[in-house]
Amino acid sequence: MKKQVRVMTIALLFIASFFAASCATTKKVSAESPRAGVQTTVSSIDKYGNCALSITQDEFTAAGFEPGDIVSVKAGAFTFDAPVCTNYSDVDNGKYLIRLSKGGVSFAINMGNFAKTSGAAAGTPVAVSMKGKGAYLADYKIRQLKKSENRSDYASDEIFANFREVKAGGIASVRLYRSCNPVYGDARAPYAEKLIKANGIKAAVNLADSRESAWKHIEEAPYYKSLAERGNVVFLNMGVSFADEDFIKKLHDALVFIGEKKSASYIVHCNEGKDRAGYVCALLEALCGATLNEIKADYMTSFENYFGVKKGTEQYDMIGGVIIGTLVSINGGRGVTDRNVGKVVENYLRTKVGLTREEIDAVRAALQ
Repeated sequence: MKKQVRVMTIALLFIASFFAASCATTKKVSAESPRAGVQTTVSSIDKYGNCALSITQDEFTAAGFEPGDIVSVKAGAFTFDAPVCTNYSDVDNGKYLIRLSKGGVSFAINMGNFAKTSGAAAGTPVAVSMKGKGAYLADYKIRQLKKSENRSDYASDEIFANFREVKAGGIASVRLYRSCNPVYGDARAPYAEKLIKANGIKAAVNLADSRESAWKHIEEAPYYKSLAERGNVVFLNMGVSFADEDFIKKLHDALVFIGEKKSASYIVHCNEGKDRAGYVCALLEALCGATLNEIKADYMTSFENYFGVKKGTEQYDMIGGVIIGTLVSINGGRGVTDRNVGKVVENYLRTKVGLTREEIDAVRAALQ
């Protein structure tokens, strides 16, 4: 009888261990199921430091991830949490995002350099897991911005090209303008070229292009070409990370150009004329005595022009907070007001950008 009991005990233990192994196997499959996460690698890095992944957008969404989710990411030894989005502007400047666009998936920092920040390179292993399903959806929906490439969808050439005179603080009349890129080769570029010529603008600060990249479409903009051939365009090929040393160096060169050129009028542009141009114009406006409301209003005109964002909406206030937040960041996180914003910018230009007092005064004199 004891022998029988022993045999039955062994049998039961064997069966129990079999089922335990089966359960463990089932659990493992669940853990490796698509909804638990994905593993992939960085496939390439663009000039702005955005990291494209080897996984496709369809594969990523099939794994259960979609815009509005918050995910946890490990890229090599670097870890971070970020929302899944479709546009850089779906998050504040300096914030991480996972961007779904044109069938691909990439890691990015809005107005920042993800590769430099994270140390990621082509081949870096990546693991993505869900942290909060739909946890960012409300913010994501507020920030959705869509623009048309058809001139007929806009009320004027100026709105379509995001072209305008900058009127803020003590900036003189018909002295400073901003727009989209007249040598970008897109539907808006010819309108920017036409408006630059029509307003007789004498000098341009091209934040987006190198001379080589601008020359790919320079024949489509003969007036702009004539400015460049006379040395009246500075080509800066800036990145999009305001804190990056290369960006700061090129910002220095842009402002020195304005101060030394002593032109009758200037245009500042990047590609769309809203982010890099928005930042540089905000600095110039503050330097010339603009209020925070004036700075915000000019910054937001680009979003009204392109995307039809309406004043007085939650969307308008959320996006408008970005440029004020950027001024706070250059002030070391301390608040900015109408009374101190000019001094904050001047201090930033002297201590971080490396302009002398004389160079700052020359910029003011060129614009006022």
